[in-house]
Amino acid sequence: MNGLAIIQEDVYSTRERFEKMSGGALSFEREAGFAIQVIGGNEYAMRIATGNRQSVINAVTNVAAIGISLNPAKRQAYLVPRDGKICLDISYMGLLDLAIQSGSIMWGQAELVYAEDKFELQGFDKPPLHKRDPFSKERGDITGAYVVVKTRDGDYLTTCMSIDEVFDIRNRSASWKQGQKGPWKTDEGEMIKKTVIKRAYKLWPKTDRLDNAVHFLNTEGGEGLEEIATSGAPASFRSSPTMGAMAALDMDVQNVLRDLGAEVTDIFNSDEGGAALAFDRLESEKLDSDQKVALWSCLPSNVRTGLKKEGEARRTVAAA
Repeated sequence: MNGLAIIQEDVYSTRERFEKMSGGALSFEREAGFAIQVIGGNEYAMRIATGNRQSVINAVTNVAAIGISLNPAKRQAYLVPRDGKICLDISYMGLLDLAIQSGSIMWGQAELVYAEDKFELQGFDKPPLHKRDPFSKERGDITGAYVVVKTRDGDYLTTCMSIDEVFDIRNRSASWKQGQKGPWKTDEGEMIKKTVIKRAYKLWPKTDRLDNAVHFLNTEGGEGLEEIATSGAPASFRSSPTMGAMAALDMDVQNVLRDLGAEVTDIFNSDEGGAALAFDRLESEKLDSDQKVALWSCLPSNVRTGLKKEGEARRTVAAA
């Protein structure tokens, strides 16, 4: 079997899981086609993919979990070879698109600010003033970045970060600390914009899709800002869930956990009391910490949200 046939087999092996996780929001055939096209069209990516086939499966599954497209025309997300594996990389445009599509904001824009630009905040309810010549080669060094968004109430929200604040975040990332080639070295401008968006999104109306995307970038992407956790989850499941946690387990264990995840999801969706029953089903399992993290990360976002609320309600009653 040649390399392309191997990759096609791996990508198509995710169909059932992909369709269940995406809930019809993405076309498996289209996303599979994009994935195969990207990997098959790059000799280095093909070599990495055939040498680490599980990473291809993980990356395609993460596309469904986050609900973001690999369509190159949209420039939302990419599959890239990095650190000996195929990784899902989400652009700053992808983050803004997710925020818009999920209803968090109406529109948004992120920009870099250079030393020769004129930048002024105009107050809390107005977009900032940013005068610059985008074609000039003499704009100086980058001094910071900002993102401005418009909420559905018609308000403008602006978040700014100095370059020192951004680099402080960069210095926490695993790839940077280890001196590895990564997005901070190859795509610094985009990473600066992504960093300010990830800080700003905490002030926007919350959506599960955006939460999932930012969490993924902070953990699997190794981009820093790793404070997002599963607060409110069942007590025994309160670990930071990485979408790659499942891949670290034996395949037989993975299958058992996915079956359990499907069972918990079915219980949750069964009736109005499904959240309590699903919570009890999770708590009844004798899983180790790695298995708990993997199971939690593979549950649909609406189920995780419901279970968090159930856990919070139980802890409130217990504390009374």
